[in-house]
Amino acid sequence: MSATGADSAATEEGSVRAGRRTVRIHRPRKVLFPGSARAADGTRTDGVRADVTKADLVEYYRSVARHMVPELGGRPLMLERHPDGLDGPRFMQKNIPGNYPDWARRAEMAKKGGTVTHPVCDDTATLVFLADQASVTFHRWLSRADRPDHPDRLVFDLDPARDDFEPVRAAALLLRELLDELALPASAMTTGSKGLHVIVRLDRRTAFDEVRAFAMDVARVLAARDPDRLTTEQRTDARAGRLYLDVQRNAYAQTAVAPYSVRPKEGAPVATPISWDQVRDPAVTSRRWTVADVLEQARTRPWSDVPARGRSLAPARRRLDALL
Repeated sequence: MSATGADSAATEEGSVRAGRRTVRIHRPRKVLFPGSARAADGTRTDGVRADVTKADLVEYYRSVARHMVPELGGRPLMLERHPDGLDGPRFMQKNIPGNYPDWARRAEMAKKGGTVTHPVCDDTATLVFLADQASVTFHRWLSRADRPDHPDRLVFDLDPARDDFEPVRAAALLLRELLDELALPASAMTTGSKGLHVIVRLDRRTAFDEVRAFAMDVARVLAARDPDRLTTEQRTDARAGRLYLDVQRNAYAQTAVAPYSVRPKEGAPVATPISWDQVRDPAVTSRRWTVADVLEQARTRPWSDVPARGRSLAPARRRLDALL
């Protein structure tokens, strides 16, 4: 079934079967991503991009769940909600949404002065329920709820000065070379916006402060290798058109866009895991895949060559210190 088909099961029935549960879909025909054009009488014409409705978004997340839920499981989430579509208001929601079902997992996490109860998505039904809440994009913690101070992901966010993927491609390949020197396997993911994330899996033995310090030192070494094109300057006006090596997400309660998340942009692009061969491919850009075709990419298992077990940072720290 097409992820953008107007005849999706959610539109016809107002509900979706997700695992052992049936999830109710509210306002399934609500347009979240307007199409590119229509004929004078309001009908679609050949070659134009169709609207993406709430039902389409739900069907996309139901279909991609087998690939996405393992990337979300056990993690506190922040939801980027667009209940009235891209043209309406946006809500960044950390606490669980209203009418949250009893069967869906939640995690109470500490914050300054109190706690926040975050949604946790461990199954397809929860993913479908959150999509029905018009959660367009899922932002995940880099740690899991059971050990929130010890991340199992380290993320380098390659942020170009302009909407140009060529500097991103070059920076990603240079970063991979450096990570190979440190014996740290890495994965690449388009963000669905302008940039790319390079992700290292960790063993959860190292606390956030040390992980972030390590990431900052990696970024400094990389920027020193290509100072004309790369920078670690946080201030935009100090970057002089160079690509920013952003490591600020590597901290407690910070989030990064989750793999296979839809981005709230024209055409419904998706944050997509890719292989390193695809990073090199000039046809690949940050918005290459959308809800209409990303499932084909997911089925290729682009991260299958990356070890599932996270690495310790201790040996990599010693190698990195020798480069500083």
